Amino acid sequence: MTEAYDPLRDDRGNRDISITKIGNPPVLTPAENRETRPAPGAVRAFLTAEAMVGGYGRGANILNGCTVAAEKGQIAVIVGPNGAGKSTAMKAVFGMLELRQGTVTLDGEDITRLKPQERVARGMAFVPQTRNIFASLSVEENLEMGAFLRRDDISRTMEQVYTLFPILKEKRRQPAGELSGGQRQQVAVGRALMTEPKVLMLDEPTAGVSPIVMDELFDRIIEVARQGITILMVEQNARQALEIADMGYVLVQGANAYSGTGRELLADPMVRKSFLGG
Repeated sequence: MTEAYDPLRDDRGNRDISITKIGNPPVLTPAENRETRPAPGAVRAFLTAEAMVGGYGRGANILNGCTVAAEKGQIAVIVGPNGAGKSTAMKAVFGMLELRQGTVTLDGEDITRLKPQERVARGMAFVPQTRNIFASLSVEENLEMGAFLRRDDISRTMEQVYTLFPILKEKRRQPAGELSGGQRQQVAVGRALMTEPKVLMLDEPTAGVSPIVMDELFDRIIEVARQGITILMVEQNARQALEIADMGYVLVQGANAYSGTGRELLADPMVRKSFLGG
């Protein structure tokens, strides 16, 4: 979690100073607005999952050639209707689903056949939508569990997590299961960050939280990306997620329907009509 300058957009995130941090962010340049594109072909980004085809067991394919990609320090968001294969795509990228076709590469290395634990060792961290904390352990013990692969001093990373999520430091001795939904999500993200990941994968991080907490979580996600960590996220609150996205992917029946920058997708009338409520 070493802080580094990254020219992300300066118009993303919540503006309420009661929940955002006050400071002097770098001057950021919005991406050029271009027309949205259908399913992309091969791209060689920092993280690339290309032409993924797969399903569970011997069942039918759920993924039908979808491609997602993100550069270092970018936020990439996967949206789409229920049953589109969004969470399945995340599992495939993390190695929890064996692909029948397609490849996954990280920083130029083909990791398609690596197991999830091997991908963690390569710098990937995954926060599932549910069952993502150890409820009986304290907040601090949850964070320590995130560093189980590390053999160095974790105190600096722990303090960085507490700086990102101050409420966790206040409640560090409290059982994580006693926290609110939004605070539990912070514990889950914080534990993932304890691995010092290159890529942070989030499956519907704002599910079940209030709009204010959702805005706060999105602000923290932006801060993480500004430190050079790539974010790949599935999100049910599509409009809000695309507002902070560098890249967005709309999946339908396991395939790319639209792709482009967050701004491009928000401006596309077909995307707005079909997936964003008009």
